[in-house]
Order: sequence, then C-alpha cells, then structure tokens
Amino acid sequence: MASSSTNTLYGFVKPEILAKAKKIKLLVCDVDGVFSDGRIYLGNNGEELKAFHTKDGFGIKALGASGIDVAIITGRKSQIVTTRMQALNVRHIIQGEENKLPALKALAQQQQISLEEIAYIGDDVPDLDCIKSVGLGIGVLDAHPSILNAADHITFIRGGFGAVREICDLIMQSQNTLDGAKGASV
Repeated sequence: MASSSTNTLYGFVKPEILAKAKKIKLLVCDVDGVFSDGRIYLGNNGEELKAFHTKDGFGIKALGASGIDVAIITGRKSQIVTTRMQALNVRHIIQGEENKLPALKALAQQQQISLEEIAYIGDDVPDLDCIKSVGLGIGVLDAHPSILNAADHITFIRGGFGAVREICDLIMQSQNTLDGAKGASV
C-alpha cells in the first residue's frame, strides 16, 4: 500500500481521515442500517425486533470511557432503540427526527461544540445533509450510493456487523486512546 495511507485495525486510511478523527468530541450515529443491518422484524402480534451487534456495544462503551460523547439521531421511534442505547450509556437519544440536520445543529449548540468536532455515521439519504455538514462524515460499507459519494470515509464493515465499533476504534486510534480501551460486550 502507498505510504500516503495509514494502517488501522481494519485497513488503510488516508492520513487526513485520522487528522479529522483526532478532532472529534462527539460521535453521532443513525440507527437502522448502522447499528442494525437495516432490517426490521415484525411478529404476528405487531412486535418489532432488531438485532444489534455486541462489537458495536463494546466500541460505544470504550469510546465513552475515552472521553468521547455519543448520540443517535434516527427517523423512527422505538422503545427497543431507547433500551439498547441506555444500556450503552448513550446520553443523547433523539428519535422521530426525519429532518436530522436541525437536530444535529441543536445538539452541537447544546454541547457547545462545532460541527467540525462531530463525526456522523449513516447509511441512507436522510443522513446525507448531516454527513456533508460535520468534520468527519462516514458511510457504512453497504450505504446508499449517495452516501458513498458524499462521505469522507467508508467503513470496511457493513452496518449492523461492527461498523460502529470500527469507527469507535478509528477515533480512539487517532486520539491515542485505543490501547486503553475499556468497556463490555453488551
């Protein structure tokens, strides 16, 4: 690989991606297609089920322990998401926001940080404006083509299968906190 790339745990990335990741104070994630594989399971009695990966859970816990705050912004409302994010100590759980950029800007203002200090990971058109507006815009490997074209970085892993953990590790590597990563696979 060319010397213009830096090796991470998941593959080679451009040094400017690590430079952007080094500035991050807040990771904001979409849920469906990012924390999950995007599928929604509906039972005969109307119950909704989603699958979450424990690797992502460890990543979020470790990132939080390293001092980086985490938020979710999702267009859907789900008690499953609330329960999962609370288990991961995610402090900012924003659901039912189809127009995500105003919610992202309000969160940045509330946290007194610039959009440049935010990483946003998404997978589909509702995430596009956020990805274009932040310091590090990320698309999952299996994201919609509009996301793949606009993102600063594309994960090596598909959404729902550890892509969030990959980004947590990337941020911690860039900030020299990866070796001390602590958390739990929840």
